[in-house]
Amino acid sequence: MEALYYLLFGGLSVVVALLEFSKTSKDRISTSAAFNSFKNNYIVVYSLMMAGDWLQGPYVYYLYHTYGFGKGEIGRLFIAGFGSSMVFGTIVGSLADKQGRKRACVTYCISYILSCITKHSPEFKVLMVGRILGGIATSLLFSAFESWLVAEHNKRGFEPQWLSLTFSKAIFIGNGLVAIVSGLFANLLTDTLGFGPVSPFDAAACFLAIGMAIILSTWGENYGDPSENKSLLSQFKVAAVAIASDEKIALLGAIQSLFEGSMYTFVFLWTPALSPNDEGIPHGFIFATFMLSSMLGSSIASRLMAQETLKVESYMQVVFAISSFTLFLPVITSYLVTSSSVKDGSISLGGSILLFGFCTFEACVGIFWPSIMKMRSQYIPEEARSTIMNFFRIPLNIFVCIVLYNVDAFPMTIMFGMCGIFLLIASVLQRRLMVVAESHRSRPQDWTAMKERDDEEAPLNI
Repeated sequence: MEALYYLLFGGLSVVVALLEFSKTSKDRISTSAAFNSFKNNYIVVYSLMMAGDWLQGPYVYYLYHTYGFGKGEIGRLFIAGFGSSMVFGTIVGSLADKQGRKRACVTYCISYILSCITKHSPEFKVLMVGRILGGIATSLLFSAFESWLVAEHNKRGFEPQWLSLTFSKAIFIGNGLVAIVSGLFANLLTDTLGFGPVSPFDAAACFLAIGMAIILSTWGENYGDPSENKSLLSQFKVAAVAIASDEKIALLGAIQSLFEGSMYTFVFLWTPALSPNDEGIPHGFIFATFMLSSMLGSSIASRLMAQETLKVESYMQVVFAISSFTLFLPVITSYLVTSSSVKDGSISLGGSILLFGFCTFEACVGIFWPSIMKMRSQYIPEEARSTIMNFFRIPLNIFVCIVLYNVDAFPMTIMFGMCGIFLLIASVLQRRLMVVAESHRSRPQDWTAMKERDDEEAPLNI
């Protein structure tokens, strides 16, 4: 392996270690023992949930390929997963608000375990069922756990600022350290020990089962709107009223969709971007480097959010602008750097530039996750939190499905350029969100009361 990869990984490791071990009292938030116990419990559960997800990622495509499916059939399986998340996501999110977030988290575990079990079958229909279950699980992973955390944090009377500590630490460990270890562990099971490409899915099911046991034994239940007369349709209306009536929520949803849509597109395109002529690049090692970059970003985010005078809405404008530039790099290098025509060679000059740029993008991803969680905890009303969060994922899933369906229809530079524009728009919208938030900071709105008032006035408008 070329020295470039070792130098980049080693350099990032040193920077992350220095950032973590050089934190001063100004960078740390003073908390209570009760909160630390609560935070550690959540981080353990969240890490187990993310391990169940990360273990599957590197070998999904490869497993389908070993079963003899072609690119088109594999593409349909992937589209089924994102389509399932889009179609069923809002429904399961609303049920989480209504029936309980703890139950929703347990449902995530059961759905994903069943999805892992389907991977033992080479039948296309069985695998399709697994993808649908996986899509439902993904919707719950990115809504139910965060909704439970925010509600439980507030119910226990902890300081609002302490939420940022849980968010940043969960992303640092769950989306960083766990991702790296999961990738290496999956490689150990599949290649080194020779258990085959289905073994990471079995390991994922085991971690999910352990996490579910901890949830059942240690977590309490909380709800968005526990009233018995609240139908699913009424729950949708509460969420729709909140989004339509509060510009902050609408802006937050647009920003999230633009960034995550670009991020998932990047996941599909980074490999051909770094090796356009089938250059020999170490995919697993590069993936680990990206995850290390994400850890760097989450470590930076923890420092930024610890500063009481620095608003999330302010620094995220810069983060989106930087991430936009990094995804414009493939377009820029295609014009300024002469591409190599050597097949199966080492990484080219253009590829090296992109590798540094993509690591910077992943660092922005690491900053994004805890920061968007912090903003969601501030602006999304509690009574429909999971429902609204899954509403946000509808345009995201539509976008990803379109990209998957047309991945060969457009040049790679067009796809990256489009993502760069999306992120630039996100930066502009983030600026608008900051302005609106400042003007409305002293005027909180009660969305339940607004919904009830609308219901009362509805007969008068007929």
